[in-house]
Amino acid sequence: MLIPVTPVQAEDAEIAALLAEAGVQGTVVLARLDGQAVIVHNAARAEQRLPVASTFKVFNTLIALEEGAISGIDEVMPWDGRSHPYPAWNQDQTLKSAFAFSGVWCYQRLAERIGAERYRVHLAQADYGRLDEPFVTTEFWLDGSLTISAQEQVRFLRQVIERRLPYRPETYAGVRAIMLAEEGRDYRLFAKTGWAARATPQIGWYIGYVETADATWIFVLNMDIRDESELPLRQALSRASLQAKGIIAE
Repeated sequence: MLIPVTPVQAEDAEIAALLAEAGVQGTVVLARLDGQAVIVHNAARAEQRLPVASTFKVFNTLIALEEGAISGIDEVMPWDGRSHPYPAWNQDQTLKSAFAFSGVWCYQRLAERIGAERYRVHLAQADYGRLDEPFVTTEFWLDGSLTISAQEQVRFLRQVIERRLPYRPETYAGVRAIMLAEEGRDYRLFAKTGWAARATPQIGWYIGYVETADATWIFVLNMDIRDESELPLRQALSRASLQAKGIIAE
């Protein structure tokens, strides 16, 4: 039996306890798509802009598809034979696999095709975070030039889910297809991780949305990462927060 959710705008004690038990400094925002409820842990941090890291792949995928930098999520991008730190990167990729594996070289190749000026247009159009100038076209989401807050992530995801940006239906459909991370008995979860490994402290992200029979909920978590062993906490604490608030079942 799911716990009924009521509108909340202040510090949420249950989510605070989850992060405290894990020894994590971070923020969680859960926002019902219809605006009837917003649940926040650490409201001050939720307004703080932090390096966007690989969560930008959600927007970057939209841009790449809309700009024609790639024809679709199944087009093959040939591996050039260079060795990368993660074995999953060292092979040909599709947009679908590159998103799943956070394949940096794939998105850098697409960034070269898109170009700086088109990025500026898309970022301004969506009012997406803050981009410091000058920036390197193939690095700006990796090197800290592009920052965004948890609340801004929520607003962006709302635009994506409601298809408010002037993109083709097939563009939105492609992103939705590759964001699908999990299907439960009563829900579907669409998400993307992020890890700003060059930041001090390092920042971990998990962003996305959950569709249930009753409602769609956007979720955004960011947290300080002390070492790589803490990365699974991004998903674990997001899931625990959704369960604690009765959005998905235990």
